Amino acid sequence: MPEVTTIMAVHEHSHRHPGSRLSFRNDRTGTALAVSAGIDTHTRQARALASLRILTGFVFLWAFLDKTFGLGYATASGKAWIDGVSPTKGFLGSVAVGPLRSTFHAWAGAGWADWLFMLGMLGIGAAVTAGVALRPAAIAGTAMMALMWATEWPPARHLADGSPSMSTNPFADYHLIYAVALIAVAAVGAGTTWGLGRWWAGLPVVRDHVWLR
Repeated sequence: MPEVTTIMAVHEHSHRHPGSRLSFRNDRTGTALAVSAGIDTHTRQARALASLRILTGFVFLWAFLDKTFGLGYATASGKAWIDGVSPTKGFLGSVAVGPLRSTFHAWAGAGWADWLFMLGMLGIGAAVTAGVALRPAAIAGTAMMALMWATEWPPARHLADGSPSMSTNPFADYHLIYAVALIAVAAVGAGTTWGLGRWWAGLPVVRDHVWLR
């Protein structure tokens, strides 16, 4: 009875290894859970970077609005750009330390400096907040932050007149943090979450010129 013997052998084998089918199911369940966990982690990371992008962009955008309209925070009412007050004259004219001190004094209040500074803040702020043109915004923002870092010159312990500079760190300050934040959100393409990055990347001119992303 070879057929009966074969059936009995198969039946006996299935009883000896009751966990074979269960193990296969557990493997599939574990894989599904791992994939789900990976998606959740990716989503959290994307949202965290999107939050960083929006907040960083709003820093630039708010600075533009406050200096343009005198909203009463860093710029008092009546001393705004629309009131005819230069947004760079007081800031650059008061630089009291660093190797570029005389250069900043020469730029203070110049029309080209005012327009470049204000349009730079508007463009960077709007682009980063919206999640578009993050790479050009990162380049422009990093250049601006480098110049503003130089105006404060954190390495100096004393100003030109000998008074304490009140610097708390010889290198790292908030200008560098903003620059790194801009570079980070541009590097990972953080404009696709809570932003217009996907639409922007689909434009023909952007598809042909990747650096515009």
